[in-house]
Amino acid sequence: MSSTEAQPSAETRRILRDLIAFDTVSRNSNLDLIDYVQSALADLGIESELTHDDTGRKANLYATIGPQDRGGIALSGHTDVVPVDGQPWSSDPFALYEADGKLYGRGTADMKGFVAAVLAYAPAFAKAQLNEPVHLCFSYDEEVGCLGVQKLLAPLMNREVRPRAAIIGEPTGMEVINAHKGKLSTCAEVRGFACHSAYAPEGVNAALAAARLTAKLGEIAERKATEGPFDSAYDIPHTTVHVGVLEGGTALNIVPDAAKLHFEIRNLPNDDPHAILQEAIDYARQELEPAMQSVQAETGFSFHRLSHFPALDTDPGDDVVVLAKALAGKNATGKVAFGTEAGRFKDAGIPAVVCGPGYIAQAHKPDEFVGLDQLAACERFLAGLLDRLSA
Repeated sequence: MSSTEAQPSAETRRILRDLIAFDTVSRNSNLDLIDYVQSALADLGIESELTHDDTGRKANLYATIGPQDRGGIALSGHTDVVPVDGQPWSSDPFALYEADGKLYGRGTADMKGFVAAVLAYAPAFAKAQLNEPVHLCFSYDEEVGCLGVQKLLAPLMNREVRPRAAIIGEPTGMEVINAHKGKLSTCAEVRGFACHSAYAPEGVNAALAAARLTAKLGEIAERKATEGPFDSAYDIPHTTVHVGVLEGGTALNIVPDAAKLHFEIRNLPNDDPHAILQEAIDYARQELEPAMQSVQAETGFSFHRLSHFPALDTDPGDDVVVLAKALAGKNATGKVAFGTEAGRFKDAGIPAVVCGPGYIAQAHKPDEFVGLDQLAACERFLAGLLDRLSA
């Protein structure tokens, strides 16, 4: 950390300090942060447009710097962060703190560090004679299922001119990621029939039915781990199935009349998560419900989606992959288990890669941090992009 090259600009640090101070945990509004960004861009003569959620408490921001009549490159990041509740932070998570070549605070790695670097470079992009534009895409509610970016992308689908490619700045250590898993998460609710536990056969135990579905999901998970499909480029080389919430019952002497479980499927790009979900639903309908309903007809299962985002699998020879590798100074690409908004861009017809400062290992944890060297590397990446788009 002694070299000048490994130090980010004072402007990136200043903006990151400001962004961290906004408590944009997904349950909160992000409008103050969006107003801050919109005002900073307006001072540069850059217009931006907002798309709000149904409550009006959250918004995406989309802005174009440079010519409006051609595709260009989107630089995309989310503005929400995960909660800090119950985490043993050594300092205020919403006040940027520097120590030992690291900047600490909620969102420094995931992913306000990238957003800060992009905003710090906005004046340079605005002053340049760009042959292709840069589009800024800042979203809400990524951390709860990549929800907000869908409303950002929807109006772009109807435009003749939209980004030709996107770079999503999630923390990858500035490695270029061209593929990641998708995620499909579901809530299964069980309707049982209550009675005194001394007469348990006269009731329908919702907790037991939920446990049996949980066991089935465990069997599917084991099958995926042993039979695949596999892709050794991932640190977890197969699709995973995971139950994260299992609830049911109120007292030992009452047969539970309600239970629920939340489960997720994180799938390889070539493995259909909907087929896996359907296997679980079929098991509940065909194997569990008949016995339940023979006791009480109104019992059974209901399923509803919690969230879904598609997997990413961008061809290594795609222009955006080649560009990102050149800007990052990398010769190879990688694949990761965690998901991003890149899959949403892909589904919107915009090829995407993931490349940003910091590491996912620091995300979502107490004392989250981004290294100064990582922010400096991100700035070099953006400087290279400026040169490419101005050439």
